[in-house]
Amino acid sequence: MAGDQLTADPAPRRSRGRIALRVAAIYLGARLITTLFLFLAAELSGFQSRMGADAGVGDTVVAWDGTWYWLVAISGYPSSLPLSDSGQVAENAWAFLPLYPYLAHAVALPFGGQWGTGAVIVSLIAGYGASLALYSLLRIRLDEVATLWAVAFFASGPIAALFQIGYAESLNLFWLFCALWCVVRRRYGWLYPLIPLMAFTRPGVLAFSLFLALFGIWRWFHRTREPLRGAEITHIIALGLLAAVAGFAWQFIAGWVTGDPDAYLATELAWRRNWVPGDPSFAPFEPFFAGVSFWFETIWRLPLALGYALAGAGVLLMGAALAFLPQVRRLGVEIRLWSASYLVYLLLVFFPQSSIFRLLVPLSPLWGAFAVPRSRVWRVGVLLVCLIGQWWWIYNMYALGNSTWQVP
Repeated sequence: MAGDQLTADPAPRRSRGRIALRVAAIYLGARLITTLFLFLAAELSGFQSRMGADAGVGDTVVAWDGTWYWLVAISGYPSSLPLSDSGQVAENAWAFLPLYPYLAHAVALPFGGQWGTGAVIVSLIAGYGASLALYSLLRIRLDEVATLWAVAFFASGPIAALFQIGYAESLNLFWLFCALWCVVRRRYGWLYPLIPLMAFTRPGVLAFSLFLALFGIWRWFHRTREPLRGAEITHIIALGLLAAVAGFAWQFIAGWVTGDPDAYLATELAWRRNWVPGDPSFAPFEPFFAGVSFWFETIWRLPLALGYALAGAGVLLMGAALAFLPQVRRLGVEIRLWSASYLVYLLLVFFPQSSIFRLLVPLSPLWGAFAVPRSRVWRVGVLLVCLIGQWWWIYNMYALGNSTWQVP
C-alpha cells in the first residue's frame, strides 16, 4: 500500500529550530483568535450562563469541568462517595484523573498559588507540545506544507479553546501524539512511561491497548515486508497489557479508597442522570444505544429505527473512510488503526451528549487527511470552517452555558 510508505527523514537537525518557530507562529496566532472568541463570549454571558452576567475571560478557565479539576487540586478525592437527595451516588471528583490538576497546582505555586494560572500555563505549553508532536507524526508521511496546514487546522479547530482553559485534553494529546510517533518509528521503549501518563491524565488508554493489539496483528501479517523480531513482539504484547492494566487502575484506586468497588462506574453514571433520570446501568455498547434512543425518541420525537439506521450508516461511513479514502490512507496504517480503535472505544462506553465534540479530539491526527489536497481554496476553506466551528462551540458553552444543553 503506497499510502503506508515512509518518506525520508523530514527534520534534519539544522531545520528543527525553523520548524519549531513555524509551528509556534501558527499556534500563537490561533491562540490570539481563541482569546478574542473567549473575550466576546464572556461579554455576551448572561444570567442563564454558568459564568454569570459579569463574567471575564478568566472565568472560562475554571468553568464546566475546570471547576472539578480545581476542586481535585485543592481538596483531593472523597474517601466516601457523596449521595444525592434520592440516595444515589452524586457527581464527584473521582470522575477526573489526577495528573493534570496536580501538575497545574504545582505550576501555580510560583504565581501566588492561583490554580487557574497554573492550568492556563500547563494547557498552553502542552498544546504547543502537542502541535509539535503532531507535526512530527504527520511529517513522516506528508510534505512540509501539508503538515503545517494540518497543524493549523488542529490549533484552530472547533474545540481549540481546550488549549487555554482548565481541561486535561491538551496534556493528554501531547502524550498521545508522542506515543503514536513512537509506534510509527518503532521506538517502543518510550511507551512504557507514556502509557501511564496517558492513563492518569484522561480516560481512553484502553483504546490504546486495543490499538496495540490491532497493530501487532497487522505487523504479524506484514512481517515479510518489514521483519518482525522477537523483541518487537515482546514490546507490543507487554505494552498492550500495560495499557489494559493502566486503563483499569483508576477504577481499582477509587474502589480501594472509598471501599466501594463500583465507585468509579457509579460516579460516571451520575453524570448520565443529568440527561436520563433514573438509575442507569452499564454494559458494553449500552450507553451508545441508550443515547440513540434518548435523542431520537425522547428529544427529537423521531422513530427509533431511523436513529439506529443513521447511527449504523455513520459507523459504516467512518469505517469505509478509514479503510479506503486515499487522503486517510496517506497518513499510514498506525493512524488509521488508532482512529478505528478509539471510535470502537467510544461506541463501547460513551453516552452521546454535549461532550461528544470534545471526546473526538483524540482523532486529531486525521486533520492530516484534510490537508492532503493541494488546493489553497480548499485549505483556506477548511480553516475558516474550523474557526466558525470554534466560535460556535465557545459561544454555546460559555456565552449561553447551561441554557444551551438544557434537556426539556
